[in-house]
Amino acid sequence: MVAPHTLQLSSFNIIEIPIQVIDTEENKIPEPDVVEFDYSQRGQWLRAAVLGANDGLVSVASLMMGVGSVKQDVKAMIIVGFAGLVAGACSMAIGEFVSVCTQRDVEIAQMKREKRKGSTESVNDEKLPNPIQAAMASALAFAIGAVLPLLAAAFIRQHKVRVAVVAAVASVALVVFGVVGALLGGTPVAKSSARVLVGGWMAMGTTFGLTKLIGSAHGMQI
Repeated sequence: MVAPHTLQLSSFNIIEIPIQVIDTEENKIPEPDVVEFDYSQRGQWLRAAVLGANDGLVSVASLMMGVGSVKQDVKAMIIVGFAGLVAGACSMAIGEFVSVCTQRDVEIAQMKREKRKGSTESVNDEKLPNPIQAAMASALAFAIGAVLPLLAAAFIRQHKVRVAVVAAVASVALVVFGVVGALLGGTPVAKSSARVLVGGWMAMGTTFGLTKLIGSAHGMQI
């Protein structure tokens, strides 16, 4: 008889090698966040500055051209322009002061109502609008805009040339104000400049035409 042979198979040791799966999402190098500037934060002071300078330029230039349509004397144009500068700057300052004071009172009242409802936020004066700063900024901006046509007309003797120079300087300044306002506010430059320029032309042309018409009809032209 043939003796049975037992076949022993040597057992293989299975070595488990831990494999760490790298999560591409978690281990991804974070990209730097692109911080977009919030142009609305500039809204208050930008509005006051651009509005003040534009009003000063258009108002005084229109007054000077209106007077220039019926009087050829350079002194008359300068005096009415200076009076417009002072009156307009005071008006802008007072109007802005009252407006910002009203806004400040509304915000304080709202904070007090929220505090009574259980809000833990305290009234922070630094976050509230400053009426004095707003008034000074508006007056200064108006004066800067108003002084441009005054300087343009001060040294020109010939009447027609003087009126043309005032209109030209005002037009260039309007375009500059429109471009600056668009760049600071993040709005289209061409659209903003055209809007400001056309509006200024309409104001100066209307003042010149109506003043000349009334002055000629009543024999006021000199």
